[in-house]
Amino acid sequence: MMTIFTYPLAQVLLKNKTDFTDIRSFNLYKKNEIYQLRNKHLSQILNKEILNEDFSVTEWGKPYLTHDEELAFNHTHSQNNYALAISQSYADIGIDVEDLTRQVRYEALAKHAFHPNELYVWQLSDYSKEYWFKVWTTKEAVLKASGLGIRISLNELDTQVSLEQNMGQCHHAAIGTLQYQNFLFNNMMLTVAWVKCESESEKKWPNIEIVSH
Repeated sequence: MMTIFTYPLAQVLLKNKTDFTDIRSFNLYKKNEIYQLRNKHLSQILNKEILNEDFSVTEWGKPYLTHDEELAFNHTHSQNNYALAISQSYADIGIDVEDLTRQVRYEALAKHAFHPNELYVWQLSDYSKEYWFKVWTTKEAVLKASGLGIRISLNELDTQVSLEQNMGQCHHAAIGTLQYQNFLFNNMMLTVAWVKCESESEKKWPNIEIVSH
């Protein structure tokens, strides 16, 4: 099972950029507020206080709980939303969220970051914005779950994202096989991914609960 907590970022950050003398101070404030929210949810699940010093990072910079490695988590934020995924069943998870209102250079980024198969399907979809964000968030979530981040070329990863389905799996020699599920709600695209488990008892698709605030 996985649980995903989502918040409007404005609910997490009670101050805005104009309350600070420089962008560095605002970014530090934002980071601290997000970490406090993450720690609060992890504390509730583990029934003990979790502080920033309770975390370590892997060789590739992915954070984990030093003394509670059985609890996997990953979080992300866009300009308008924050999301935190937690699981005690899957050891390697990743999550990404994007606002559908985000203005990007869709075609230029797609040509740079999409696998040829993804680019072909996007063109068949008449350049669907929803499909674009589905591919983008899947790439990000899959690479975060793998623990490698963007250390492989984005256009080498064929996520096999479907126009019709909101779940799937992909494979890359450097990261193995990962599965994912996409969610479209509240004007955002959210994707959570996890490393596929080969054991007989965990072949079923996980139950994913979304708790929106």
